[in-house]
Amino acid sequence: MSVSSEPKNAAAFNMDAAPMHVGRVGLRVRDLSATARFYRDVIGLQELERSVGRVVLGAGAVPLVVLDGQPDLAPVSAREAGLFHTAFLLPTRGDLGRWLSHAAGLGARIEGASDHIVSEAVYLSDPEGNGIEVYADRPEADWRTPDGTVTMSTDPMDVEGVLAAGEGVVWQGMPEGGRVGHVHLRVGETGASEGFYRDVLGFDISAHYPGASFFGSGGYHHQLAGNVWGSRGADARDPNRAGLDFVEILARDSGHVSSVRERAGHAGVALKEAGQGGVSLADPWGTRIHLRAA
Repeated sequence: MSVSSEPKNAAAFNMDAAPMHVGRVGLRVRDLSATARFYRDVIGLQELERSVGRVVLGAGAVPLVVLDGQPDLAPVSAREAGLFHTAFLLPTRGDLGRWLSHAAGLGARIEGASDHIVSEAVYLSDPEGNGIEVYADRPEADWRTPDGTVTMSTDPMDVEGVLAAGEGVVWQGMPEGGRVGHVHLRVGETGASEGFYRDVLGFDISAHYPGASFFGSGGYHHQLAGNVWGSRGADARDPNRAGLDFVEILARDSGHVSSVRERAGHAGVALKEAGQGGVSLADPWGTRIHLRAA
């Protein structure tokens, strides 16, 4: 792990102050060694734990990705509900430039680079087809309107500007403060996703795109999102397929967990008690959400 060479913009959103944010993301993978190597060498995560069939990677001592190796699973399908991408948030634009230079030097296949107003983002996939975004936020004042709404777009990223911001320092792995900023999901229907992620989990709807809903907590542009761009009308997920295993959501206080228990009961959503006073529940397509107090 490295320490960013520049201070994080004081106007950046304080994720830890939000009522909820993303903790770990779990993936079921067919080739554990190759996938773990990718998240270590290309994304820059550190290996924190390794056991038979399981690898945990993170930034410093903070776990971010849990890989569960299951060689007999069917490959990831982009037509089913599940993971669209895991988005790794870097502390500064310079960090994004250094990572992009590093990834290009390794010959990583970059699939896109966008300016979303809220952030600048680069897209790629891991060896099993799980989508990844690596991004840096802009100051909150750049994307919040006077009435409190969030302005988002998808425009070409200033690649040269991002690379220039990272010049002079070599990428040395995920810097201190790097985290999973958001998780974007494939869902079968946006209305049903709002019924779960807003009405049961308690996220706000921060923005709508055609075919997509963005869910934020504490005013962030989104900690979660769901789209139907390739999965409209998807049925329940195939339990024998590789891909997303779970998303961990960390609540700022245990009272929020209690509220979710109550709302889930009223909505008829099955819920299991989990470790550390948390709960585990699934969205309408079977994507597992683990919620606990931070």
